[in-house]
Amino acid sequence: NSMAKIMIIEDDPALRKQVSEVLENYAYEVVASTNFQTIEQEFKKETPDLVLLDINLPYFDGNYYCKMFRRHSNVPIVITSARNSDLDQILSMELGADDYLVKPFSMTVLLAKVNAIMRRLYGEYAVKKEESMIHMKELTLDTHKFQLSYEQKVEELSKTEYRLMKQFMQCPDKVIEREQLLEAIWEDEDFIDDNTLTVNVTRLKGKLKSLGITEVIRTKRGAGYLFDSKAVQ
Repeated sequence: NSMAKIMIIEDDPALRKQVSEVLENYAYEVVASTNFQTIEQEFKKETPDLVLLDINLPYFDGNYYCKMFRRHSNVPIVITSARNSDLDQILSMELGADDYLVKPFSMTVLLAKVNAIMRRLYGEYAVKKEESMIHMKELTLDTHKFQLSYEQKVEELSKTEYRLMKQFMQCPDKVIEREQLLEAIWEDEDFIDDNTLTVNVTRLKGKLKSLGITEVIRTKRGAGYLFDSKAVQ
């Protein structure tokens, strides 16, 4: 179960090793380039989820690669550079970089930036790539797009509906207590009470019904809900 893959393009071996270790300790898969003449081929072969790109490289500078990657992909690119001028940062951003780290940078800051980008782009917590789809027979939940699809039909879910659906699909045929569902959909900024849960379950039932699935979420009085996999074909 590999986590997201990060490609490091950095010609200082000591820094490359240090950054690789920090990211691997955090369970990212790391690909570190050492041959700066085959970067384009390597990028296409590895299809990383994020690129850490040094500006000052042999052969071509980082901005050249930035432009090149953008021709193939919208992968997030974080530029690392000892050049501290606004102009350099603006140039990199205009060529398609997503973020900029000025050297020397702390590993904590690097990790915070990488994690933030992964969360923003790939779901709540750098969702593992293989888990971007949760399946139950013909029913599929897309954890990147918050979509539920069934037999050629697709429903868009709100973030709360999506979180509920994920809980249900991961624990089918068991009673899930209301408390557990409330915790799953809890967000600091909105206080979620029991009515919110009821309303969202009702909305989710409505969306499942429009996909052609009925009687799938059953209320267990006083206990919680049960997602009945037999209702899914």
